[in-house]
Amino acid sequence: MAQTPITPAQRYAGWVAAAVAPLEEFIDEPADPRDFYDDLREIAEGESGSVFAATLLPDAPLHKLRLPPLVKARDADDVSKGRDVLVAIKCVTLVPGENTKVADLRRECGLLKGLWCEQVLGLDALYVDLVEDSLWIRMELMERSLADVVGLVEEGLRLQEPRIIARFASDMLHALDYLQKHHIAHRDLRSDNLLLNREGVLKLTDFSNAVVVTPDTPLSTEPVGVMFWQAPEVRSGAYDPLKIDVWSVGATVWELAEGTPPFSDTQQPADRWPPISDPTPYPPSFQEFLHMCSEPAASRPTPGDLLEAPYVQKACGRPVIVQLLARCTAIELALQAGDAPPDSPP
Repeated sequence: MAQTPITPAQRYAGWVAAAVAPLEEFIDEPADPRDFYDDLREIAEGESGSVFAATLLPDAPLHKLRLPPLVKARDADDVSKGRDVLVAIKCVTLVPGENTKVADLRRECGLLKGLWCEQVLGLDALYVDLVEDSLWIRMELMERSLADVVGLVEEGLRLQEPRIIARFASDMLHALDYLQKHHIAHRDLRSDNLLLNREGVLKLTDFSNAVVVTPDTPLSTEPVGVMFWQAPEVRSGAYDPLKIDVWSVGATVWELAEGTPPFSDTQQPADRWPPISDPTPYPPSFQEFLHMCSEPAASRPTPGDLLEAPYVQKACGRPVIVQLLARCTAIELALQAGDAPPDSPP
């Protein structure tokens, strides 16, 4: 006779059972996360909770964890080679009677369930920590956000290299192309929501504003996103959610070239971005790419179309991005030591 699985209501007492019930299908219920992950070090703090770097315990029974096959294979490969398995853990505190965070997480888990794309940061696992009555969300440990990289330009980082920016554009477009094939619009693409891993892959994260676009709901009306990266039609009424992400790609590319987001010096953004202040390093194909991204919604290209753009086709390889990440770290270490950043001009 088959054994009936234990449900959250059976394992968790009182209000905790009610709080996590909407997430039942996503929780790795048998796993106590403290039996598997250790050495938590806070690396970021957000509105919904803190993010920690953590290490998978070397003697943890990996086969007992409910993980996506590719994630489990990656963990097993690291363990077999004697490498530490480093992950990110986002801790979301549960509160009696408060279900907004849980509802948002339920929506994001449902949106991303069954999806995998190299350029999309997924949710690898979800656990309940009974010690602190919190949810532990396991994700890939990333190196830094694209916004962090842009922020180092004023400290001397040389970022205005067309092929580097093209690589970032390519990764953004691959993420959007994959999502749009699943009828998903992100609606909040910006440098804060783009993270780089140690292999130099840029990944789209934070799906709190994402929507599934169906024939019954082809348009949205709610204003979303941040003005600097926001398509103009979002401020004008009903819009096609699948069109606005491409505008945001162009705005992010403009930001990478300028070191600041577009329209950051005004409260009245235009329908096209201002000219690049120093166009010298950039080929005509770069300007054409920006022009295509800022076309009116009806004629704006799809992510798939833009992946074929001549500018994107000239993207640098991953090793160049890994070197860029190393320069970011070197600049930060120099600043901490009070030395001149290594990328600074003499």
